Amino acid sequence: MANCRCGLVGAGIGTSLSPALHETEGRSSGLDLTYTLFDTPTLGHTLDDAERDGFAGLNITHPFKQQVIELLDDLSPQAEAIGAVNTVVFRDGKRFGHNTDAYGFARSFRAHLPDVPLGHVVQLGAGGAGAAVAHALLELGVTRLSIIDPDTEKSNDLSAQLGQSPAHDLPAALTTADGLVNASPVGMHHHPGIPLPAELLHRDLWVADIVYMPVETELLRAARAAGLRTLGGTAMCAYQAAAAFQLFTGIAPDIPRMLRHLDVLLLQRT
Repeated sequence: MANCRCGLVGAGIGTSLSPALHETEGRSSGLDLTYTLFDTPTLGHTLDDAERDGFAGLNITHPFKQQVIELLDDLSPQAEAIGAVNTVVFRDGKRFGHNTDAYGFARSFRAHLPDVPLGHVVQLGAGGAGAAVAHALLELGVTRLSIIDPDTEKSNDLSAQLGQSPAHDLPAALTTADGLVNASPVGMHHHPGIPLPAELLHRDLWVADIVYMPVETELLRAARAAGLRTLGGTAMCAYQAAAAFQLFTGIAPDIPRMLRHLDVLLLQRT
């Protein structure tokens, strides 16, 4: 059985399901795969240590998806366009950065909200995950994308990069919006809460949240209570993990199996 070492680098990731998800798929694919969590407030020498220890690669999560770029030798075209990396592959003495978040969100969206209107979408969050989701939304056919972030410089920069007009007035932007996407950390276990007042969720909106732990965030709960169509972050998590798994191992995973396993893991956590 071939060996493969990989892992996840981020802050506050102690409850991550990535080890169980990747290791189980590895066993099912005939690999002795180990997946290690590097829960750290700074990137430090984590990449150096993992590369020295023979890791195939690392997943990168909040808050390092943009910081990590300066430590890499090359970027995939999509990672370069997005300006954020969530998967690093070590190969032939070099570090290659990829982004599987955009793919994961797009696959999830097409599977669960294939027929919703895409004229105007409001996105909350302009960080590394937000950049990937914004690119995916435009590829999905969104005509107008209003990106709002507490850091107005970040939202302005991402909007300009994508050729979109910046937006800073959330209530005003939502009045004409068809959909709302939360690509911020608000709603995660370590960032509890709801990213906007629930009363702003009007009846013509659909709502997507990329947070997958908890499965039902406060935002999704409020949206469902208002009768809105919703999309949680579970499928995105599985799709992006499947793409990363293939980059690490060179083996195409069984995506339906990974989706089923993630559902089981999440059910065990509730």
